[in-house]
Amino acid sequence: MSSPIAPAEDGGRRGEVADASGGDRGRIADALYWVRVGAYSLASLLALSLLTVGTVAIIAEIKGTWHWAIHLESTISYMGIFMGGLLALLVPLLAVSLTARVVFDV
Repeated sequence: MSSPIAPAEDGGRRGEVADASGGDRGRIADALYWVRVGAYSLASLLALSLLTVGTVAIIAEIKGTWHWAIHLESTISYMGIFMGGLLALLVPLLAVSLTARVVFDV
């Protein structure tokens, strides 16, 4: 994925078209680029959160003590709140990105 500011091979900017509405389409492409960047960043945070919960779960299973069971409970509780917030932001971003991809073909 290239930057919306980087010039394309033909000298134009990415997302621009040759017709008269090229300026509007270029701005839409730029905005959608940043929507995608935000969605991919939030999805990465979600994956890292799941990796954290899985790591603590494996350690708790190996150790088998009440101390690590408490760590697992608190990690799942806090990560559940964190993931809920991430999903509240991620779902609309992905919906906008997919809708714009269909409507504007960017």
